[in-house]
Amino acid sequence: MNNNFIKTMLFIFIVSWSTLAISEQTEPAAQAVEESQEKADESAIFGQGWKLIRSPEMGNSGKFVHMVLIDLDKEMDKTVYSAAINRLCGKATDFCRIRFWTQERFIPEKVTPTPEQLKAQKADYLFNPTASVKKTTWSCKVDHDKSHCVNY
Repeated sequence: MNNNFIKTMLFIFIVSWSTLAISEQTEPAAQAVEESQEKADESAIFGQGWKLIRSPEMGNSGKFVHMVLIDLDKEMDKTVYSAAINRLCGKATDFCRIRFWTQERFIPEKVTPTPEQLKAQKADYLFNPTASVKKTTWSCKVDHDKSHCVNY
């Protein structure tokens, strides 16, 4: 009887140990998947109602123009634009420019938009302390006040 008891205990020990070893091996794999998803989320810059599509460089200046897509149902919500401005330009000290669209097909690949792309643009934010400029220009489709909107 002692022999059976020892064999049973040995069997339980081996099964328990192998289960523990297998679970420890899967934890790093699961953790690696979570870390890669977090890194992917960090590389995609977005917020509620907006998403950074691209940031082409202005020549070789090291300065970039951020091209942002605003959700169509948030087109009139200026807080969404402000959130993108704060996220993308909040720490800028020398220059920051963001252009906003509600249709991704109009977002230019290059810094300078075509007339058709410009017409579809909803807003333009420019921060340039060298020229003492910090302003947001709105499309009249977003801000109907003719005193500070632009028909692109």
